[in-house]
Amino acid sequence: MTAVETRLAESATLDALIARALAPHVTAIDLAGEYPEAFLRAAGQLGVFAGVIAPEYGGNGKGIADTIAQMAKIGETCLSTAFTHWCQTACARYIQLSDNAAAKAEFLPGLASGRQLGGTGLSNTLKSCCEIERFLLTARRVDGGYEINGTLPWVSNLGADHIFVTGCPVDGDGRLVFFIVKCDQPGFRLVEGAHFTALEGTRTLACQFRNVRIDDARVLAQPAQAADYLPRIQPGMILAQLGMGIGLIRDCIRLVESTERTHQHINCFEDDQADDLRTALAGAEAEVFRLAARLDAGVAPAEVPELLLDVLRIRLAGGELSLRAANAAMLHQGARGYLRTAAAQRRLREAYFIAIVTPSLKHLRREIARREGGTN
Repeated sequence: MTAVETRLAESATLDALIARALAPHVTAIDLAGEYPEAFLRAAGQLGVFAGVIAPEYGGNGKGIADTIAQMAKIGETCLSTAFTHWCQTACARYIQLSDNAAAKAEFLPGLASGRQLGGTGLSNTLKSCCEIERFLLTARRVDGGYEINGTLPWVSNLGADHIFVTGCPVDGDGRLVFFIVKCDQPGFRLVEGAHFTALEGTRTLACQFRNVRIDDARVLAQPAQAADYLPRIQPGMILAQLGMGIGLIRDCIRLVESTERTHQHINCFEDDQADDLRTALAGAEAEVFRLAARLDAGVAPAEVPELLLDVLRIRLAGGELSLRAANAAMLHQGARGYLRTAAAQRRLREAYFIAIVTPSLKHLRREIARREGGTN
């Protein structure tokens, strides 16, 4: 750890760390693309990433419910940083839920502590499995591993010393293989290009694979295991995204309430008031944490389809409520919310990210309709 990271880690609680190391940087993260690396590494020292990792690998085993709660707390201040938290913990959970003991021992302690930072590159994998887009990576079986080629356009929470997890079909087989990528390995290259309206501080980069060697020791699911592995990771991956939404909605309610003293005489004519949003959020949170408790208790394979449908439904509801709350905050704030550094307009842009990040709201509606129609 650097001296700065050591000082930040001395904050006794996540609240103190957010106030000291995140809140003063939110505008720079949003508009200047500042990556909150020091905050993330210090948060790791506080155990903020440890919930999805078993104690034998340096975690605390508190589960995905704890992970969502921590993410929501960060999201109340900065959704971009909450998203990097989701990337980090999703990466850790993919490895934790694999059968690869060597990969767990190699990577999980670092991910738990924040010494190792990681991302998730499964957007294309999930959308391609649903026939929304084509696979952008291919794997060729070689002696002792695979050779990967292709380009993923956008993967987040990356850097030269980071890792991430992705999956793609195997040539001549058609089934998927899931694996860990080290961003400094031969044949792999991170490419900066696109600039985003609400993601500049998340280190979202293109990933080029040119004959990248992945040894079997870093394969999380071989083709014969992939059909069981994907349903194992998918419900928690999607449900945990609502940590971002919960945090954003809480802050939007605060923004609505902050106008009451001076503008309630006119804001009372807006469709959504703070109490309306608070009631909707309470119901959504109850369902999120009910489902998180089920996941933490362990889900039998036969129960996964029904659980996943419930997860898709609440993820859709949470995304829609995020848009509703951010819109209300913007309208209640009025002209002052339209300033370049105003929280209200930032929250509105962030809410659109919740609506379009994989799985997007249209993706969710399509999957829910398909599953409710009995075609899953």
